[in-house]
Amino acid sequence: MAWFRAGSSLAKLAIRRTLSHGGSYVARTRVVPSQSRYFHTTVFKSKAQAAPVPRPVPLSRLTDSFLDGTSSVYLEELQRAWEADPNSVDESWDNFFRNFVGQAATSPGISGQTIQESMRLLLLVRAYQVNGHMKAKLDPLGLEEREIPDDLDPALYGFTEADLDREFFLGVWRMSGFLSENRPVQTLRSILTRLEQAYCGTIGYEYMHIADREKCNWLRDKIETPTQMQYNRQRREVILDRLIWSTQFENFLATKWTTAKRFGLEGAETLIPGMKEMFDRAADLGVESIVMGMSHRGRLNVLGNVVRKPLRQIFSEFSGGTKPVDEVGLYTGTGDVKYHLGTSYDRPTRGGKRIHLSLVANPSHLEAADPVVVGKTRAKQYYSNDVDRTKNMGVLIHGDGSFAGQGVVYETLHLSALPNYTTGGTIHLVINNQVAFTTDPRSGRSSQYCTDVAKALDAPIFHVNGDDMEAVVHVCELAAEWRQTFHSDVVVDVVCYRRFGHNEIDEPSFTQPKMYQVIRNHPTALQIYQNKLLESGQVTKEDIDKIYEKVNSILNEEFLASKDYVPQRRDWLSSHWSGFKSPEQISRIKNTGVKPEILKNVGKAITVLPENFKPHRAVKKVYELRQQMIETGEGIDWAVAEALAFATLLVEGNHVRLSGQDVERGTFSHRHSVVHDQETGEKYCPLDHVIMNQDEERFTVSNSSLSEFGVLGFELGYSMENPNSLVLWEAQFGDFANGAQVIFDQFLSSGEAKWLRQTGLVVLLPHGYDGQGPEHSSARLERYLQMSDDNPYLIPEMDPTVRKQIQECNWQVVNCTTPANYFHVLRRQIHREFRKPLIVMAPKNLLRHKDCKSNLSEFDDVQGHPGFDKQGTRFKRLIKDQNDHSNLEEGIRRLVLCSGKVYYELDEERKKTTAKDVAICRVEQLCPFPYDLVQRELKRYPTATATGFYSVHVKEQTELVQKAVQPEPVQFP
Repeated sequence: MAWFRAGSSLAKLAIRRTLSHGGSYVARTRVVPSQSRYFHTTVFKSKAQAAPVPRPVPLSRLTDSFLDGTSSVYLEELQRAWEADPNSVDESWDNFFRNFVGQAATSPGISGQTIQESMRLLLLVRAYQVNGHMKAKLDPLGLEEREIPDDLDPALYGFTEADLDREFFLGVWRMSGFLSENRPVQTLRSILTRLEQAYCGTIGYEYMHIADREKCNWLRDKIETPTQMQYNRQRREVILDRLIWSTQFENFLATKWTTAKRFGLEGAETLIPGMKEMFDRAADLGVESIVMGMSHRGRLNVLGNVVRKPLRQIFSEFSGGTKPVDEVGLYTGTGDVKYHLGTSYDRPTRGGKRIHLSLVANPSHLEAADPVVVGKTRAKQYYSNDVDRTKNMGVLIHGDGSFAGQGVVYETLHLSALPNYTTGGTIHLVINNQVAFTTDPRSGRSSQYCTDVAKALDAPIFHVNGDDMEAVVHVCELAAEWRQTFHSDVVVDVVCYRRFGHNEIDEPSFTQPKMYQVIRNHPTALQIYQNKLLESGQVTKEDIDKIYEKVNSILNEEFLASKDYVPQRRDWLSSHWSGFKSPEQISRIKNTGVKPEILKNVGKAITVLPENFKPHRAVKKVYELRQQMIETGEGIDWAVAEALAFATLLVEGNHVRLSGQDVERGTFSHRHSVVHDQETGEKYCPLDHVIMNQDEERFTVSNSSLSEFGVLGFELGYSMENPNSLVLWEAQFGDFANGAQVIFDQFLSSGEAKWLRQTGLVVLLPHGYDGQGPEHSSARLERYLQMSDDNPYLIPEMDPTVRKQIQECNWQVVNCTTPANYFHVLRRQIHREFRKPLIVMAPKNLLRHKDCKSNLSEFDDVQGHPGFDKQGTRFKRLIKDQNDHSNLEEGIRRLVLCSGKVYYELDEERKKTTAKDVAICRVEQLCPFPYDLVQRELKRYPTATATGFYSVHVKEQTELVQKAVQPEPVQFP
């Protein structure tokens, strides 16, 4: 194989050497008027030989490009097959390879066809497979100017017009598709016609970048079989009906609400029938549930026509709607614009099956919902025991500008094959308007196509002219088949246009005058398809009118019904969430202590390694110390407390998932949840063996890719599927979370209020100035407090019987100082009747601090033990002074409230100075603020004075106000 690997020039030399066996030649060129191309013919000078001599063709125009990349790989495959078994390749190739290695040829040629012609013909076929999409008619407006590659010119391979009606033997070559037909002998004209039909019509296929031969052969079979896209009358009527629904929906909205923003689908109406056919095909192939994500363009059409959200509800939202009926515990949130809302629905398919569709809510930030959809899909697969990942599927609908421009697209794509993140393939549909808001493609991307990022994944890409209804249906079905066959991502690029501006009241001619001049005179996809069906005679005008009449009648009925439409109690959450409380409903507080025997049992399970396992000696010592902690019940550190929280939740039947960068070991080498055998490299995770016959995914800890936005979005989506799971994402360092700021701002902090969707996601953010530089210090605690909706000017009702403070806030922010309190705050996430995001300022030096330890008795539920107070054992929002002060302490001159690791420094200083008249209380939960407990402590110390910080603050504020209005220039130090 070395001679092929040496490069394309060497391969060309090999061909020339073979040519030289046949005789000498003189080349002349002639101009053929058609296409103004140069074709080469040959005058052959024969030598006296006994056997017939093949007619060689000159290689003067055969450049290295044909033997580059995939072509040389193809030749390598042929040679490898020939070396293994000479009979496995066609006789002409057998001659070629025998000639090259100096063996005698078994025959000089076949029917006058030279080996070189066979090779060049195969290279021509290969060129169409690789670059045929460059010649495809993809732009419905005909505005795109693309240079057709020379590779697709037969003249470049030495073929002339005189060769068009010559028959050529193609052979089978153990290849699929075009070359595997039972007609190995075809004229060059028929071969070229077939290539043009397959690769240069209204579909452009990009798949030759895929290294897997089986996948390429499968696609070749699908693409090169000429009968693939023939639909019968019944099928075409269904497609027409769906296209009329798609078109008339937009027309109806435009008529009734002329100035409303709706981000309509005009210009891309074929997307709706395409999606419906895709879902029908997917259901036939075993898909039972589809999770969708998309931005605003066409969202209302998808909601109404694909997901089947009641049309009267959509129309009611356009009219401003009415307030929901007054129900106890009804929570309506702040709401969001109608083209951001999601819904779910079970709909029947054309094949008689039912499929569950859910469209996740999304913010204005384009593509931000991508990882959320993929995470939710993965969770559905876990909870439905979809091990093969064939029953639950994700579908993402993108815009051309955002697919090329938003980094989260790649962050999501590259999760697709990672073991703990794969969903068995996502189908990507791109609504390619050929303009992003006002930006032309040439300013919006550096590559030929907006979909080129997907080539990094070996995903096939199907570009399709959005005006060709049946071509759109064909590639949508093909995408569903690919996904179900190969369980990997696939992209459908629907090249269409946007009939109006970015929104309906925008004027697009300001920036794209030529494009919109063409669009104004361009027929709709519906008009084009109607005319096609009328010309075919399969459908009459009466048939079409009947469909119009039916659709318009239903739209008008739904419009009338929308005027009296009153939203019923919101479909709060899916069936898994039934019984969970809204922020308006009082939820009782539950204890989080665990029975001592359970703690001991799971403690043993998580601190023991297999007998013959050989961990690193330092890790072995860590586990020996952990065993000692469990046995003695003393000195429990942070990592063991966390592992105990996970283990006890697992025993109770919950699912636990922890992911993030380097979480298996932990950034600070403290967790060691996955241990590596130093001799075999084998891995062992003690938390996978807490209960008998534990499902291997019940506990998942996984190092993630080096992504924040994508991975946090994934875990958010995962956590939204089922409340009976503790899902955690840990940042490598707390400030790295700003790479996922969109998820914090648009989803975590505001998702419940906007979309009525709860999540109990835990975010661990290592925080503290511990000498690792400015970028590894603060987790920016102030940002999370600033984003909280805890009212700083109003103390809420704090009576435990009616308190809803924590339910009404948007998230919780904690800064724990003891392993036991960390244990309880994690368990509290599950042991409550609602779900709320939790932001944890995770420690660094407290992981190994000599005083930051807890006793096992602080974890249990035994009355009289240290963790047990009036209500029982639970998370302490505030930890009172540890000096056993009474309920009324007269001798304290100062009360210090602090949070986090500074407590240990304060306590040490207090001990040094024997300041017994100073009380130190730790505020463990910063949001929502524990007003009741702070009041309790203030009452406990009636003689304690203020620390003076308030007067300093007033002085600073007064100076600032005075400086702002003083006539003199402001002088800053």
